[in-house]
Amino acid sequence: MAHTVLVVTALEDVTADWVIAALNEREVPVVRLDPADIGPELTFGFGLRPDSPAWGGRLRTASRVVELEAVGAVYHRRPTPYTARFRQLPPQQRDFAVAEARHGLGGVLRSLQSALYVNHPSAVTRAEFKPWQLRRFTELGLRVPPTLVTNDAEEARKFAEEHEYVICKTFRGLPLGEDRRAGAIWTQRIDPRAFDESLAVTAHLFQAEIPKTGDVRVTVVGSRIFAQRITSAAGVIDWRRGDWNDLVHAAIAVPAAIEAALHRYLASFGLVFGCFDFALTGDGDAPDDWWAIECNPNGQWGWLPDAPAITEAFADILSTDSTEGRARP
Repeated sequence: MAHTVLVVTALEDVTADWVIAALNEREVPVVRLDPADIGPELTFGFGLRPDSPAWGGRLRTASRVVELEAVGAVYHRRPTPYTARFRQLPPQQRDFAVAEARHGLGGVLRSLQSALYVNHPSAVTRAEFKPWQLRRFTELGLRVPPTLVTNDAEEARKFAEEHEYVICKTFRGLPLGEDRRAGAIWTQRIDPRAFDESLAVTAHLFQAEIPKTGDVRVTVVGSRIFAQRITSAAGVIDWRRGDWNDLVHAAIAVPAAIEAALHRYLASFGLVFGCFDFALTGDGDAPDDWWAIECNPNGQWGWLPDAPAITEAFADILSTDSTEGRARP
């Protein structure tokens, strides 16, 4: 039976479109689905037998049918939240339907025994916590900026006294507003004189500002590494803020010690893919020039100059594991 790649994502996902196109060129069977389509456009029947340790059965979308036994790899991108499917229901019914869909359909999709996940959603959830990321970076010998997590104004003041400049960043992105539009809170330098008791409302992440010469985005897909140095206007703390057309990208070599640490990092979280951000001091030749900032286990990479090569890397790892049946992590 020809093994199939299951692509789990929303309808509008250009990054997934590129990977699917590359898989199509390899003549690898692909089934794309958005779990939030559950209903007449997405039906399924899954069974578990006493003599079999794996879920079996059939999943049907508006245009495809796939047997679970045929799924060799799952590319889990950015599916629509189940809440969007049931938002018209009264609150109690909505919450019940969301939980049932997540634990039923989602539970089976998360437990395909023979499939390679890129990445498994449970691994992504574990790896999204920045404090855990920073601790793991230090365990692997990577340099990280001095960091404080607090909701105490006095602790924040003490931290600021120890460092020339301090930046504040969010743990997560800004949720969608009532108009369903996304916003952003940029990493920014802060004035310690602004600290007051309002900090107690929630957790804050403060770091010593690194006198960087640039930034680096490192995209790791399986054994392959793609690194781009990003240079923005002088003095810009967060390169994402402003006109991206003004950014200068240049390929950069990753020191062997850094590369080895990144592979160990992904393995420790059970990840196949990750987007790492570094602040760079010096010219980047020495490992000590690289300051680990964070890893997005489901990051975007379509905007990078080497996006075509990254696309091929995704198609390679998905198609190889789906057609040759190699051992899955």
